[in-house]
Amino acid sequence: MNSIKENLLKITQSVPQEVTLVAVSKTKPISDLMIAYNAGQRIFGENKIQEMAEKWEAMPKDISWHMIGHVQTNKVKYMASFVSLVHAVDSLKLLKEINKQAKKHNRTINCLLQIKIASEESKFGLNEQEAKTILTSEEVKELTNVHIQGLMGMATFTDNKQQIKNEFAKIAKLFEELKPKHPQLTTLSIGMSGDYEIAIDSGSTMVRIGSSIFGVRNYS
Repeated sequence: MNSIKENLLKITQSVPQEVTLVAVSKTKPISDLMIAYNAGQRIFGENKIQEMAEKWEAMPKDISWHMIGHVQTNKVKYMASFVSLVHAVDSLKLLKEINKQAKKHNRTINCLLQIKIASEESKFGLNEQEAKTILTSEEVKELTNVHIQGLMGMATFTDNKQQIKNEFAKIAKLFEELKPKHPQLTTLSIGMSGDYEIAIDSGSTMVRIGSSIFGVRNYS
């Protein structure tokens, strides 16, 4: 079995330089994260705010923390002082709450709009029209402490590579369509351990990789 350091090196070599690698460290102990940190990784993704806050407290402060899981509005306050990027913004209500909490810390928090591209009912996300409405909304333009910098999507959990390709193509097309009107959109966060190569071929600028770096996840 490869070590975390070897896995990270292998992934880093397979991901183009212009694509940002988020090491998904949810459920993993700080000791594992520190191995990746000492090997040069500085961006970590978590899906539970409380766990991310505990790791932020304990770990070096030059780490960029990404919240990649579904966010409940009542938990935003626990990450507002340090989170670098919130991947899964799926409502105007959540965007307003992030803005409100960011303001208290005199910060601007970067956000991605989560687009629903998967066929599973369990996946969250906006449809294309809802995303366009948010981006052109006067109300959103007044939210001075959030910066919408791109889109995020999760493909269906399937072995059908063509289906994954089609889902990534759908969000990539939307991304390219929106960019001329909204030049602040620079990030397309698609692709995880099982499908990141397809995502990169589809135009991803950010991949979220966990099990291929840290090994199979411990579900707690």
